[in-house]
Amino acid sequence: MRDSLKVKGAVTVTVFDQYGMIKRKQPGIVGRILNLPGQLMQCRHHNTITFEGDALMAELLLQNPSRPKVLAGSGFIQIGTGWLGDNPKGTFRCIAPEGEMRTIDTGFPTLKGAWGEEGANTVIYRATFPAGSLKANGINEACLLNGEDETAASFAYAELTPTVNMTELDTLQVWWEITVTGK
Repeated sequence: MRDSLKVKGAVTVTVFDQYGMIKRKQPGIVGRILNLPGQLMQCRHHNTITFEGDALMAELLLQNPSRPKVLAGSGFIQIGTGWLGDNPKGTFRCIAPEGEMRTIDTGFPTLKGAWGEEGANTVIYRATFPAGSLKANGINEACLLNGEDETAASFAYAELTPTVNMTELDTLQVWWEITVTGK
């Protein structure tokens, strides 16, 4: 009998305006003529568990793991504008980071579903970049890390498409799901 383990993830990035509403992109010329709203500034894309992420998962099976877990207080999400499209498995930080890394929000990580129910194999991480903390155009990459210094390991890296833009009045929220399945 053969068993295989799969780890996959998805990252959702949402930009909220100063009123807490999901921000919209400026509509194109046809949209403006027809008075249509622009596309929501929300993107969802798959991620890549990095080489360091593979090692972090293996280490968790040890009796006394030596590397920090990705938790509130020790876990961070970094965003950037430098997606290059090659070797995401070997990417250990955002290529062109924007702003400061944000710690995982209080109450996260959490399971998507209750133990024994659907979603119990999905861990959710969330970080919020509040208004005034970031101003960037073309945000197209994110990285999930187990710390914020040079020794931190990258658990996962993701391309964000379509890109999103932020002003200093906007809030950016990154919602990261990691699902583990065996077959």
